[in-house]
Formats: sequence, C-alpha cells, structure tokens
Amino acid sequence: MRIETLRALNAERTARRAAILVTDLGDGEQRLVREPDIASDPLAEALRAHLTSGRSGLVEAGGRQFFLTVQVPPVRLVVIGAVHISQALAPMAAALDLAVTVIDPRIAFATPERFPGIDLVPLWPDAALEGPVPPLDRYCALAALTHDPKIDDPALAAALRAGCFYVGALGSRKTHARRVERLTAAGFGEAEISRIRAPIGLDIGAATPAEIALSVLAEIVAAHRAGGAA
Repeated sequence: MRIETLRALNAERTARRAAILVTDLGDGEQRLVREPDIASDPLAEALRAHLTSGRSGLVEAGGRQFFLTVQVPPVRLVVIGAVHISQALAPMAAALDLAVTVIDPRIAFATPERFPGIDLVPLWPDAALEGPVPPLDRYCALAALTHDPKIDDPALAAALRAGCFYVGALGSRKTHARRVERLTAAGFGEAEISRIRAPIGLDIGAATPAEIALSVLAEIVAAHRAGGAA
C-alpha cells in the first residue's frame, strides 16, 4: 500500500468516517473510496452493498477481480438513564460489540455496582456530551430511558443535531406528544422529530425491563443493518 493511501485511510478512521480500499487483484493497484464518493465510482453498487454489511470481500466487474477492504466506524450506543432497562440493555449491547456508554446525573443510580464493566458517566447529558463522552455522530445510537424531560430532552436534541442513525425514547404516545411540543418549541422541525423512535423498541409485547431492553436492541440492530449507519 502506498504511504499516501495509508495516510488517507488512517485519516478517515480517525475522523470516524467510512471508506473502502479497492484492490485490483490483477495488477495490485489500489484506490481509496470515501463514502461520499461511492455514488460516482464504477463499482458503486458493490461498494454500497459491502458498506451496508460492513464486510470486506471479493467482487468481479468488467472481467476483473477486486478485493474490497471495508472500514466502518464501530457503532456506539449512548444510553441516557441508569435505569433497570439500561442494566439489562448494556451487557446485551456489549455482547454485540457495541461500545456502550450510560449517562445519568443521578449518582444513586449511576453506580459501578449496577453497571459493572460499562462506561458510566454520572453527569447531566449536556456536560457529558460536551466533555468526557466523544461527540455523537451518524454511527451512534442513542436511547433515552429516564422518562424525565430534564435529562432526556437535551440528549435527544444532541442526537438529532448529530444525525445519529438511531434515536429512541421511552414513553407512551401521550408522553411523546408532549415531547414533540417541547422539541418543536426548541426549534426542531417535523422531519427531524419524526426520526425519534417512540415508543422505543420493536413491538414484541415486551413487559419486563429485560424484554424492553431486547426490543430496543433489536430495533437498533435493524436500523443499523438497514443501512442507517452506512
């Protein structure tokens, strides 16, 4: 690999941007295709498919073989609220190799004993997202689970501004209607607010915290695999 190609690939990795290294197996020539440039590339269809799956692999086009080395930023899950649902959700998500962060300013809930091995940030969301927690981006999922607007709303607003591929919030339809009113008053448009999955999680008839956590994680995976983060 040429040094300039390696530098460009590392720059995309550092910036948490997706890219694909295309290697012509016939002559060994390589080129780096950044995500915004995929549409204009001769291998656009194959590049999109591999980017969505997040998997590298071999493709054929025009009688030639190419190996696509896919670089996709690891998915992060930011959970707002150190509640019972979060206790079940965090280890499930970690088992799927999601980088999990739990944010909650209520130190009685946000304790290492309740969330062993999980990145726990006992701060208000604004302070957490402007400080110790890396900036949100389109490869992040955010689940707001406190049912407290003072905690959930700032996090939801940050997730919408950042273009997170998944934004979900706990609460009934009546609760969400009031949430919509608050976010509208805060300057968000209908299209932006409609990106919030509420009530959160797939409709599997979940009743217990663990079942709700499962429905949330399933919805996140579905959004990711549908290309929401690719």
